[in-house]
Amino acid sequence: MTVTEMSWRPQYRSSKFRNVYGKVASREHCFDGIPITKNVHDNHFCAVNARFLAIVTESAGGGSFLVIPLEQTGRIEPNYPKVCGHQGNVLDIKWNPFIENIIASCSEDTSVRIWEIPEGGLKRNMTEAVLELYGHSRRVGLVEWHPTTNNILFSAGYDYKVLIWNLDIGEPVKMIDCHTDVILCMSFNTDGSLLATTCKDKKLRVVEPRSGRVLQEASCKNHRVNRVVFLGSTKRLLTTGVSRWNTRQIALWDQEDLAMPLIEEEIDGLSGLLFPFYDADTHMLYLAGKGDGNIRYYEIGSEKPYLSYLMEFRSPAPQKGLGVMPKHGLDVSACEVFRFYKLITLKGLIEPISMIVPRRSETYQEDIYPMTPGTEPALTPDEWLSGVNRDPILMSLKEGYKKTSKIVFKAPVREKKSVVVNGIDLLENVPPRTENELLRMFFRQQDEIRRLKDELSQKDIRIRQLQLELKNLRNSPKNN
Repeated sequence: MTVTEMSWRPQYRSSKFRNVYGKVASREHCFDGIPITKNVHDNHFCAVNARFLAIVTESAGGGSFLVIPLEQTGRIEPNYPKVCGHQGNVLDIKWNPFIENIIASCSEDTSVRIWEIPEGGLKRNMTEAVLELYGHSRRVGLVEWHPTTNNILFSAGYDYKVLIWNLDIGEPVKMIDCHTDVILCMSFNTDGSLLATTCKDKKLRVVEPRSGRVLQEASCKNHRVNRVVFLGSTKRLLTTGVSRWNTRQIALWDQEDLAMPLIEEEIDGLSGLLFPFYDADTHMLYLAGKGDGNIRYYEIGSEKPYLSYLMEFRSPAPQKGLGVMPKHGLDVSACEVFRFYKLITLKGLIEPISMIVPRRSETYQEDIYPMTPGTEPALTPDEWLSGVNRDPILMSLKEGYKKTSKIVFKAPVREKKSVVVNGIDLLENVPPRTENELLRMFFRQQDEIRRLKDELSQKDIRIRQLQLELKNLRNSPKNN
């Protein structure tokens, strides 16, 4: 066969993940009857680990979320106890990666709170957090735990600041102040030495978190970035966003040169946000559309074309957000490589979706389960803050996950005072309001003016009635 005869043949890639398929849990293994929040903030409103599922709920007067033990599937009673200490809507929740009963939440009430969930879940409403963190002057939209260091938490607020909290002392120890608008997303590289952010100012940044120094910056005019994810230790980033034609788009970047994306690819013409999820163990990327029921998945390679489309999981039920099970919580006997917890608002339903590699053998599949980051931190807060970087401590999934972390959370005792970071009192230093906030204030004031006008006109009518009654009384024959 000549070279020319061979050249037209399509190139088939052999991949062990080519036939990965999504399997939806049966109805009795879903979580039903949950009043999922109707908040339009672009977050997942869901966090999951090997023991608990947490979901932000719709609530009047303050914010709350449910924490349900994973084995407690089925219908959840309307009076099921909640975590309900916030004074405003809860905007984000994240489980501590090293202590399974510790969860962080952030809210419109400007606070970040740390909660300790009792063994076996809640028996009554929880209103007291083990730690309340005040440092933002506006609502707080995002929280992220450091991937290798215990008790280091990042929070991003509508004051355009990222605060780094050392929970050993319960104080913010660093402030990243390079953003000029609301921060949309934060993602760490494998050892947590770099932080990537997307921002409403249409910029993608790679930041050294301890110094706050911006190492790389991309001004995304053609590709309006929404979400970013570090692709493990490949020194690449992936962003999802919108093209200039308003189509959904993904872009792949070299973290050391953000001048131009390596590739840009249009996905579809739908309008909902694309949430990216990356699995460093399998090199698979999942793209889930907010407001539709699709989850596309790809394999990421080190050479062009970098992205290889595998398949698409489709469902008619739209997803509001998705929680993701950590690797050590997966069912390795079923060859499960990823698990989503899908929020279906209209049905009040949380639906687990397992991504499965079809294999005939019952034995442990070493090739699809490499050593993976475990539940032991590699660093203490002081070590990380002093400049040390360390890769995650890896664990094998071969024996099934049994080991529980020995670390317990000890809340520091402290008194309320001013919060000074980088020489600035955070509670005094308030940035200009965003356009959305000004519009909300304007509409609130308009509503208040209308209400006062209505009250005045009611009083005016009442005065006229009283004047008429008085006049009638004076003119009555009795008074004559």
